[in-house]
Amino acid sequence: MKRLFALVALAGVAAGCRESVEGHFIYYPSRALAADPSSVGLAFRDVSFAALDGVRLHGWLIPGRTPTTLLYSHGNGGNIGGRVTIARLLADQLGIGVFMYDYRGYGRSEGAPSEPGLVSDALGARAALLREGVAAEHVVYFGRSLGAAVTIDLALAHPPRAVVLESPFASVRAMANTVLPGVGFLFRTRWDSLAKIPRLRAPLLVLHGDADETIPYAQGRALFAAAPEPKTFFTIRGGHHYEMDAAWSEYWAAWRAFLARWSGGHT
Repeated sequence: MKRLFALVALAGVAAGCRESVEGHFIYYPSRALAADPSSVGLAFRDVSFAALDGVRLHGWLIPGRTPTTLLYSHGNGGNIGGRVTIARLLADQLGIGVFMYDYRGYGRSEGAPSEPGLVSDALGARAALLREGVAAEHVVYFGRSLGAAVTIDLALAHPPRAVVLESPFASVRAMANTVLPGVGFLFRTRWDSLAKIPRLRAPLLVLHGDADETIPYAQGRALFAAAPEPKTFFTIRGGHHYEMDAAWSEYWAAWRAFLARWSGGHT
């Protein structure tokens, strides 16, 4: 299937419809919200806000037992409705708050996704979280998959207390080359996290499954190697791309140790 997408992208570029093909290759939004946090027993409030460029967006703020709140940027498919079980795990295991939001074109958020658009969305989400009363010193950025790339851009613009990246990729071009070697140069969309992460100015935790079938484990290691100190890497032994499990005791211990050190001890 991945090889097919790459071949379709290559054909589309040759036909002169590069940007529309790239969008379908990278972003897989859905509109319908299958669930909300209440379906997994979490209290929350709806937050409507604007991206930096004015596009109207939607998110959920889930309060925690401690002041620390994760600003959670999700992956490239679905919407926040499919991630309420992740919010439940984070709340149960870490006791922290979670602000999860949908990028433009996802869920109830307006517009259509693009690289500069998603960066604008993340900037708007941070501003909305601060307006909701969460102090900047209690905000930790958390990005998974595509959301890791979004999170790096956000962290460069507004360095947070700490940054957590799970299953990050090096760049869109690097990902395309894993599917069809040599095709990466055709992509205008970059999400070049490997080039950006040396400028990070926040403590970093990278988590990556060594059985990730979607984003190569080696790309997470490469990002970690390029990042400045202080930094920590945790390998999810046997972990696949879409998993997060309450039974991963060592995984949650890595989270707790990182937050205890870098989020002001609020864990």
